Amino acid sequence: MKQDTALSERPAVGATPTGPDPERAAPRYTGGQIRNILIGLMLAMLTSMLTNSIVGTALPTIIGELGGQDKLAWVASASLLTMTATTPLWGKLSDIYGRKPLFQVSLVIFIASSVAAGFSTDISWLIGARLLQGVGMGGLVSLPQIILGDVVEPRERGRYSGYLGAVFGVSTVAGPLLGGFLVDSPLGWRWCFFITVPLAVVSFGVIQWLLRMPAHERTANKIDWWGATCIVGSAAAVMLLLSLGGKEFAWNSPVTYLFIVVALVLAVSGVFAERRAEDPIMAPRLFRNPTFVLAGLASLLVGVSMFGVMIYFPQYLQIVKGMSPTASGLMTLPLVVGMLSASISSGMLVSRTGKWKIYPVAGMLLVSAGFGVLSLLQVHSSIALVGTGVGLIGLGLGLSMQILILATQNALDRADMAAGTSAVTFFRNLGGAIGVSAFGAIMTNSFSSGFRSVGAEAIAAGASPDELAVAATGSPAAIHALPDAVRELVLGAFNDAMHHVYVVGAPVALAAFVVVLFLRPTPLRSHT
Repeated sequence: MKQDTALSERPAVGATPTGPDPERAAPRYTGGQIRNILIGLMLAMLTSMLTNSIVGTALPTIIGELGGQDKLAWVASASLLTMTATTPLWGKLSDIYGRKPLFQVSLVIFIASSVAAGFSTDISWLIGARLLQGVGMGGLVSLPQIILGDVVEPRERGRYSGYLGAVFGVSTVAGPLLGGFLVDSPLGWRWCFFITVPLAVVSFGVIQWLLRMPAHERTANKIDWWGATCIVGSAAAVMLLLSLGGKEFAWNSPVTYLFIVVALVLAVSGVFAERRAEDPIMAPRLFRNPTFVLAGLASLLVGVSMFGVMIYFPQYLQIVKGMSPTASGLMTLPLVVGMLSASISSGMLVSRTGKWKIYPVAGMLLVSAGFGVLSLLQVHSSIALVGTGVGLIGLGLGLSMQILILATQNALDRADMAAGTSAVTFFRNLGGAIGVSAFGAIMTNSFSSGFRSVGAEAIAAGASPDELAVAATGSPAAIHALPDAVRELVLGAFNDAMHHVYVVGAPVALAAFVVVLFLRPTPLRSHT
């Protein structure tokens, strides 16, 4: 009963602060209660992150059973599309309807869509389920940060947010390994979707039992539907372009220009809608806050770097180093260990000192150095050099990702905290989509060019045109089945392609470093 008394002193979640002290104290949860709530939030984030990394491993098997090779890009990108597009909405809707109900709604959507995906009988059904899954994931990646902002004061938030950031690293390694195990086991690929359901159910129960909030008072009589439509529509157009461009249609095509026009028109319309709305989804005043703008831009660049290395690094290991999918997943351990250690330790140090700017500054330098090391890789480079490069990137990302969100929350009024947190998360996800698309185009074009240049040498070395045609698809098995002399030529072409990816990644990280240098090092508040 003591807990309920303390909580009753807190204003309704999402209500505009009133009175002489708008920055009222957070409810007095005990350390044990906060840890249990944190476990529930981490489980929710883990389910959403695991989904994409697990499915990536299972895609060839899924397409082989359900058919629809021409729709593979849709299966891979559907959830990322709707997750990114809907992320800004979840924060604002939680201001209106309350954090806990919206978090549980996102869990229910995720659970229902995961079950539907697992029971898919054709590729269209699976794509529809993945689209709905992404809607739930949008809430699961943004609302835990917002709830943590409600429960813990900014000065103490660092030590807990570090654990949320570490979840991403764990899911990066666990996903491919778990996906490969499930596909090869009697359970089959359908359990790649079913496996996350128990975690989501446990998270729902933990939050239902432990997260006690006062009765919520709705702060708006009317939802900004026009602004929401424009924001989601513009983001969806950009995501469709980045996800499908170069696969479903050429970059230099009428479809590309149509998506660009639609995205721009909706974005401009959204600006006018938000300026006129009584209670906007993404208030224009947010963009007058320099910390929010700089943290959002830095998060976008972090997303480009992070997703670029995580998506394409396993290909280097499987093709150039000849590793199995399981072994290549294990080789990402330096990345994960770096993210875990840096995220947790920096969070604790931030809580102890109240100072945070040094961590993203150092983090972006480490990411740049990591890309620099990876750009030195050759076909026969040592595993130690590979591990050093990804380890540096992991350390840098661990020092940066959660601290940028923490800095944003600290710089905004309580009434804008949810919208600001969702927006920064949205920028990071958008950066990830840009990174996957841009680095993929760089790698594909570089490999195609390099492969053509060694074609004559490969034929002279004894390769048949049919063997080269199969190897040109980038299949690790096909490449390593080539004669030794030919294989060395093809591996060299692929290594050069990956070199171009890492060379581009370094200046992206340096740009993020420059951006965070301009962040104002405002000390963390000791109240929410």
